[in-house]
Amino acid sequence: MDKMTLEKLNYDELKELVKGYCVSGLGKALIDKLEPSNNLKIVNRRLDETSEGRRLLDASYHIPLVGIFNVVPYIEKIEKGASLDPEDLAIMSDFLRGCRKVKLFIKDKEGYAPTLSSYGESITDLSYIEEEINRCIRGSIVDSNASKELKKIRRLIDDCENKIKEKLDKFLKNSENKQYIQEFFISKRNGKYTIPIKSSYKNYVQGTIVESSSKGTTVFMEPTTISKHTSELAILKVEESMEEYKILGMLTEMLNEKIREIKINIEVIAEYDMIWAKAKYSNDINGIKPKLNEYGYIKIVDGKYPLLKNPVPLNFEIGNDYRALIITGPNAGGKTVVLKTVGILTLATQSGFHIPAKEGTEISVFNKIFVDIGDNQSIENALSTFSSHVKNLADIIKQSSKSTLLLFDEIGSGTEPNEGAALAIAILEELYHKGCITIATTHYGEIKNFSEEHPHFENAAMEFKKDTLEPLYKLHIGRSGDSNALYISKRMGISDSIIEKTKKYIETKKYNYDLINSSKLTKKKEEIQEVDSKYNYCIGDKVILLDNNESAIVYKELDELNNLTVFYKGEFIDINYKRIKLEISASELYPEGYDLNQLFTSYIDRKLEHDIARGSKKALKKIRKNSL
Repeated sequence: MDKMTLEKLNYDELKELVKGYCVSGLGKALIDKLEPSNNLKIVNRRLDETSEGRRLLDASYHIPLVGIFNVVPYIEKIEKGASLDPEDLAIMSDFLRGCRKVKLFIKDKEGYAPTLSSYGESITDLSYIEEEINRCIRGSIVDSNASKELKKIRRLIDDCENKIKEKLDKFLKNSENKQYIQEFFISKRNGKYTIPIKSSYKNYVQGTIVESSSKGTTVFMEPTTISKHTSELAILKVEESMEEYKILGMLTEMLNEKIREIKINIEVIAEYDMIWAKAKYSNDINGIKPKLNEYGYIKIVDGKYPLLKNPVPLNFEIGNDYRALIITGPNAGGKTVVLKTVGILTLATQSGFHIPAKEGTEISVFNKIFVDIGDNQSIENALSTFSSHVKNLADIIKQSSKSTLLLFDEIGSGTEPNEGAALAIAILEELYHKGCITIATTHYGEIKNFSEEHPHFENAAMEFKKDTLEPLYKLHIGRSGDSNALYISKRMGISDSIIEKTKKYIETKKYNYDLINSSKLTKKKEEIQEVDSKYNYCIGDKVILLDNNESAIVYKELDELNNLTVFYKGEFIDINYKRIKLEISASELYPEGYDLNQLFTSYIDRKLEHDIARGSKKALKKIRKNSL
């Protein structure tokens, strides 16, 4: 299916909605891969699966999928030759138990779901592997009963640790050691049993320092009295790890021997999860399985756009008496929603989703669905809106055939109306000869007129409540609508004379070219000349620089080249009079006799001049310093 079609019709958003009903990542992954099928048998099977799941749900049955996880990563790990960890094996055990429960559940549901029941026969019961894993693994560790050898090793470990603790207890209770001990408890550090000893007495205690406290006041020492037992414990720990690894390898090999059966189980469980999600979605939207055909006939009875809350139901039909429908009506009246509703309900059906509609609805299965909705302007390729629109139409025409559904929004728009309408009619006619099912929206009267005259075209209009200017979002097939521009204009205050003149121009195309009164025209010319004349800028005028819309002050008046000098951000710049405009004149800003030179001298410079005038020694000293 065309990628742009799926994107424009929000197909991925619909899939995300259904994915939310999945129990495991297996079903979600399957929905991610799902695409609409153009095979009638596959579409029918997909819908039947959803219907069977819905029947089970309506009968208060629930497939026992809870606790099933996506075990594909663990299968891949096995295939690479690695052994599974205890946690991995516990998840595999849960998965095998889930497979067994699903197989048992679906076995006697043939009356409700014959197809789904048959899928259960493909599930292999591997309860003996499940039981062995449960016997050997407890939580996230290998159980001591997994093997006699492991049980023996762990018993020896317990004995050894008890001996170590006894020795350390004696050390703590010995009065001779009391002065050395910082805290009277046994601390396990880096896998070794230690006693907290004061740092100042570390040389008085025979043993090995394992760790020091952060402040350095305490050292954790392993007394020499337990060294023998510590070495023995280390050997036993190695033997324990080797035996655990051996058990994990044995359990992993059991799974590897049945890897093919497990993969089939994964596929079947994923299918069940996806189908059950479709069923739950169908239940929530009160969906139906529509009747199917593959000859282009579509009939929608009270169909709803699935991604809108409380949409107005759509009643729609095409493909029997007419194979092209031209929809007209006001802006924001729901024309585009009609296109998207027909498109997404078709995609949903071909994906095996039930649709929110009533019985009597029939959907055709198409090989291809193309849309031209919205602005596909490409900045990267510098295509205009119209160029992009036409390029898309050209690609669609090349790929279209008899089993193609076409959805066009405002076909031919974006250019001169007469050319756009003529181009649209020629395209619609070409697609009709190819046998396509076409639904298009337009504002062009020429397209509406063409549709009325064509035996296999039909017009439709979006209903509009004239007294309140509110769209009703209802489609009326069999009549052509208009944009209601004149009615809306009148309601908004345009005079009756202009409305009547507009109607006359629409019908006759005879426009009034009479000139306005010549005296008025002469007066207007004089006004324009007056505005265009040069303003006599004066020093001190505050002006606006048109290039950046910021203020400056006139420093030198116009020269013979019509340039003047302005003071802007501490700098003097020359600029043409056409690139500025007067903001406030100097006469309005400053009193008569005001020293305008002060405007162009900084406060520091003015202060220095004043200080010199009054004989300030500090000012004179500063001048001498700057001159050195």
